[in-house]
Amino acid sequence: MTDYANGFRLDGKVALVTGAARGIGAEIAIALAAMGAKVLVTDVAEEGGRGTAETIVANGGMASAMRHDVTVEGEWELVIAEAVKRFGGLDVLVNNAGIETAALVSQCTVEAFRRTMDVNVTGVFLGVKHAVLAMSPGGAAGRGGSIINMSSVAGIIGTLAHTAYNTSKGAVRLLTKATAVECAQLGNGIRVNSIHPAIIATKMGRDFVQDYVDLGLVPDLATADEKILALHPMGYGEPRDVAGAALYLASDLARWINGTELVVDGGLVAA
Repeated sequence: MTDYANGFRLDGKVALVTGAARGIGAEIAIALAAMGAKVLVTDVAEEGGRGTAETIVANGGMASAMRHDVTVEGEWELVIAEAVKRFGGLDVLVNNAGIETAALVSQCTVEAFRRTMDVNVTGVFLGVKHAVLAMSPGGAAGRGGSIINMSSVAGIIGTLAHTAYNTSKGAVRLLTKATAVECAQLGNGIRVNSIHPAIIATKMGRDFVQDYVDLGLVPDLATADEKILALHPMGYGEPRDVAGAALYLASDLARWINGTELVVDGGLVAA
């Protein structure tokens, strides 16, 4: 009989969460640790990453932190090797690190576009690549696992003045599906899924709303907030809403979930 009562427990599992110094990434790291996972927190913001790890430890969990630029392949090799060395394996990777770029397409510089793609797409690709190498039979961890890629509703629908961001998150959506099919057909025991949040009450979420003011598309922040909030039937989300979705995909209850796009948007896409 399936043990549904403990189905979300992650005891004995090791997780790596990128971009976990604050916001959604920090909450995901805390949630995974609360369910028993040992967590390696990574971010370019070293102090914030340490703060997340310290919060986990203070609440009885196991965690450590490393500086990590997701666009550098060698750093991926280092952080995964550290997860295996320090905690004994790698069972869950959450590719959460990302940036948001706002500009009308006619005004978006090629440098800004390339930087967005480098962090949001190349960074995820490198994470998937090296997690698959580690999780596959014969790899440094070798026991399969769950890879969770953070996309966005902006990877499903278009949004005004965020062409680079939309493009990057759409790429993450298809990268996820392609890798999920590959892993399933190779039988390496690795599942790959994506999460697609709408506006979450974090600094990045607030910046997204502020973008419309900064670009002169609305007269003030109150107007921008009113217009964007109206698109969310259940209001803005909170980091815990996304963390809950990540927890499910990381758990054994999602053992047959592969290549899916889990939309966490309070009904935005359905409206």
